[in-house]
Amino acid sequence: MLKHLRLNEYKVLLYRILLAYIFYFFASVLFYVFNAGLLKVESFGDFVALCYYGLPFDTTAILYVNVLFIVLSILPFKKNTAPGYQKFLFYLYFAMNLLAYATNFVDFIYYRFTYARTTTAVMNVIEHEVNLSKLFFSFLIDFWYIFLLYFVFAVVWIWAYKKVEVKVEKPEKNLAYFGFSIVGFLFVALMIIGGIRGGDFKKATRPINLLDASRHVKNIVHSDIVLNTPFAIIRTLFSNSFIKTDYPEVNNQVILEKVIPIKQYHNHPPTKPNVVVMILESNGREYYGAFNKKSNIKDFKSHTPFLDSLAQHSLIFTNAYTNGRQSIHGMSSILAGIPSFKDAFTSSPYPKQKIESIVSTLEGEGYKTSFFHGAANGSMGFLGFANILGIDKYYGRTEFNDDSEFDGFWGIWDEPFLQYMKHTLDKERTPFFSSIFTVSSHEPYNIPAKYKKRFHEGDVPIHKCIEYTDYSLKRFFTEAKKSPWFNNTIFVLVADHGNTTFYKEYSRPIERFAIPIIIYKPNSEYVGVDEDLAQQIDIYPTILDMIGYQKPFRSWGRSLLDKKTQEPFVINSTGSLYQFSKGNYICIFDGKKSLGFYDKDDKALLNNLIAYRNADMNDLELRCKAFIQDYMERVVDQKLATH
Repeated sequence: MLKHLRLNEYKVLLYRILLAYIFYFFASVLFYVFNAGLLKVESFGDFVALCYYGLPFDTTAILYVNVLFIVLSILPFKKNTAPGYQKFLFYLYFAMNLLAYATNFVDFIYYRFTYARTTTAVMNVIEHEVNLSKLFFSFLIDFWYIFLLYFVFAVVWIWAYKKVEVKVEKPEKNLAYFGFSIVGFLFVALMIIGGIRGGDFKKATRPINLLDASRHVKNIVHSDIVLNTPFAIIRTLFSNSFIKTDYPEVNNQVILEKVIPIKQYHNHPPTKPNVVVMILESNGREYYGAFNKKSNIKDFKSHTPFLDSLAQHSLIFTNAYTNGRQSIHGMSSILAGIPSFKDAFTSSPYPKQKIESIVSTLEGEGYKTSFFHGAANGSMGFLGFANILGIDKYYGRTEFNDDSEFDGFWGIWDEPFLQYMKHTLDKERTPFFSSIFTVSSHEPYNIPAKYKKRFHEGDVPIHKCIEYTDYSLKRFFTEAKKSPWFNNTIFVLVADHGNTTFYKEYSRPIERFAIPIIIYKPNSEYVGVDEDLAQQIDIYPTILDMIGYQKPFRSWGRSLLDKKTQEPFVINSTGSLYQFSKGNYICIFDGKKSLGFYDKDDKALLNNLIAYRNADMNDLELRCKAFIQDYMERVVDQKLATH
């Protein structure tokens, strides 16, 4: 009877997959041995911990590499245990595993030149080399011991594989055989899906990527011990849109004049107020009454009564847009001034580098820094990127430590988590910089049961969530006003992106990116309505201008308070096309050429004016090219902290 349950086959399959884990562990040890001078782990216990944190990344890589082998091992062919079929599985197993495993050995040496695990970005480095064979044989001669080590480990792995074999069994009861096979297949498929996503069998925001390796490390370079090279290559196989450009009409002088990547302001005397940046999940401009007074939308209804009232005492930007489309785009755009276009910067091969940001510049001025996000620690890659930016303290669902306030899907409800932030800041020494990313205005659009009668469904499901977050912010500000740090604090409130639209005006291509930006400082001169173009990447330079930061710094955005140095503009991407707005026109650019020019008020992009190109349109295209060229060069060449 047991042979019909195929237990022996499953045990052997598990053994063969466990072998991969063992040899990946040995690869991690060797990776550290060859690069100990660069990685410098303090103790054996710390190294073991890093290997433990690397298990989800090993799991993802091993399952990707072995998914075909696993499937063919468990499909009910009835001849699975036959010697010929097992020989076929043997060759498939090692053809895939030894190829992937070899990439780890390459990084034993290559890491010391790149300071990062190898990704598909390496193809962009070598694709124009005409002497690849020569380079390979040079590597083979200079580092012969790496090839010898690889050969030894491959032989041992093959030996270990052959030590445990599947028993030859011929099933006779088809019903039991096929019935168990179906159940087993479904179970293994579920395990594979969860494992490939990083071990998350619940509602995951996305599969783990390179950025998540920074979640548990104190020293960013240790994320390379957590990672393995097959994972780094697989995760960037189809996601690297970060390729340097070389437009003939764009040179360094054009970049300096059109992009002005290095900013320096002397508009205000140096001060050290606290700074709090509140990134509001899915809070599109459509939901705000204060931002729609001139929108001429019939029967418009606001869902943000508190923020509308706060806007009366703030400087608000009613023509602001995102630089990305997703939450994972928002953190880098807002805190580091790094937009995302086709792919998220934080999911690219390049986030693990020194980055000049609002965090690094303020820490240089003596600020303590913190980041709050009520979701599971590491969700959306925020913990990893916070570590890369150098944020001192990260507060998530773990630190909140009370799942009675968990919404069941994403994280801690906004109201209690904002109160937690307030109480935490009360204990912080000043000056401090702190940022929070809210979570409650997200599908499946739930609100706490006690507020079901207070916040109603609205015209679209998200409306009640927007109202709940607005109320949560009201509660935060009500309590924060009682704190001694409040009156000397700059508050910036900005959305990461929009969400469900109700009014047709906000379904237009350009307005899908429309968001609010609010700057509030109690009892200050920063009050009024600014209708100039604004964007997320402008927040970083604006804060530095406000506090009188005198040093030069890298920023693709501009200070929203400075009306002389740089003209307002907005750049973002649909995922395949760039949208660049400035002056009287909107330019749609495909990365090589402009596909259209539209009047600034033609938010629906209905009337293409490209047949009537003029000097302003040509200048707009040149500025777009210059921005992209400088952006790609600085990201790829790791110049995000270079003046």
